[in-house]
Amino acid sequence: MRALSSIYRLGMKELWSLWRDPVMLVLIVFTFTGVVYTSAKAMPESLHIASIAIVDEDRSPLSQRIVDAFYPPQFAPPVLIDSTQIDPGLDAGRYTFVLRIPANFQRDVVRGRGPELQLNTDATRMTQAFTGSNYIQQIALGEVNSFVARQQGQTSLPVDIELRARYNPTLNATWFGALVQVIDQITLLAILLTGAALIREREHGTIEHLLVMPVTPFEIMASKVWSMSLVVLIGSFLSIQLVVRGLLHVPITGSLPLFFAGAILAMFATTSIGIFMATVARNMPQFGMLAVLVLIPLQMLSGGITPRESMPQIVQNVMLAAPTTHFISLGQAILFRGAGLEVVWPQMIALVVIGAFFFVVALRRFRAVITQMA
Repeated sequence: MRALSSIYRLGMKELWSLWRDPVMLVLIVFTFTGVVYTSAKAMPESLHIASIAIVDEDRSPLSQRIVDAFYPPQFAPPVLIDSTQIDPGLDAGRYTFVLRIPANFQRDVVRGRGPELQLNTDATRMTQAFTGSNYIQQIALGEVNSFVARQQGQTSLPVDIELRARYNPTLNATWFGALVQVIDQITLLAILLTGAALIREREHGTIEHLLVMPVTPFEIMASKVWSMSLVVLIGSFLSIQLVVRGLLHVPITGSLPLFFAGAILAMFATTSIGIFMATVARNMPQFGMLAVLVLIPLQMLSGGITPRESMPQIVQNVMLAAPTTHFISLGQAILFRGAGLEVVWPQMIALVVIGAFFFVVALRRFRAVITQMA
């Protein structure tokens, strides 16, 4: 009971210290609001209101069908121009894409002569240029195939593919981006807040005060883990309710209590990593540089940005030791697909094992540092 009381009181001290730190408070609020919202709205894979111009030299029903096939939200309404305006429009940045439909295009299509469409792309807008070019090819070929089938009296193609998008029927990239950002920010803040709390103790000299008190290194470390985890949990819950559901209108089909249970297990590991990093760094700038080296690989190689299946096998195996790999898998299963405990229990067990390992390692390092200071 004495140990629990010490852990509780030390944790409350951490919360009061954080409350008096306006910079950290602004960082927490902005991370769970501005970062989540802007990142979800600016997903690089998505194509949103891309500017397109069309040079229609054919003026046929087929060319008009192609023109009408481009509409929001992927494309802005097409602008009809002539061929002399292609280069000036691209040079001025007015258009990202310019599609040129040659004269006699419909006639050549009907006669099977294999006419060509010319697509001019502003490749300085690299992501939109790559994604949009594929979109335009599919749209134009789809209209041509549909027109030819009707001209030849075909009511249906020999093979028909029925596409069904599960969990995200409108293929809205905002849904994916918002929830992935919440998961990433939980990991980010869990490491930064606990590490910064310990660095702040060392820089302000209050760690020496703790050394003369009847508390153990375990109690000091546990207090930082639960207090900073509580702050991150509250911030992530408000972010999901106010930003993800409220502003972005992202539906969540899974159980939030189950998700936050997994988040607690993940933070058990990530807060321990933050404390270990704080014992290695001597001041806040060093801790910040060390955090960059740790956080970027965790976020890029855990499956949140790039599917793990596309990574080299050795990277997949190494990242199994990272808590973020299992947390992202767990979070996506629950929030995206509505999975229950019977699906995500392996990830939870992995988080318990990894968290226990990192906690023990961080505690041993923390004891060694305190012993040197004493």
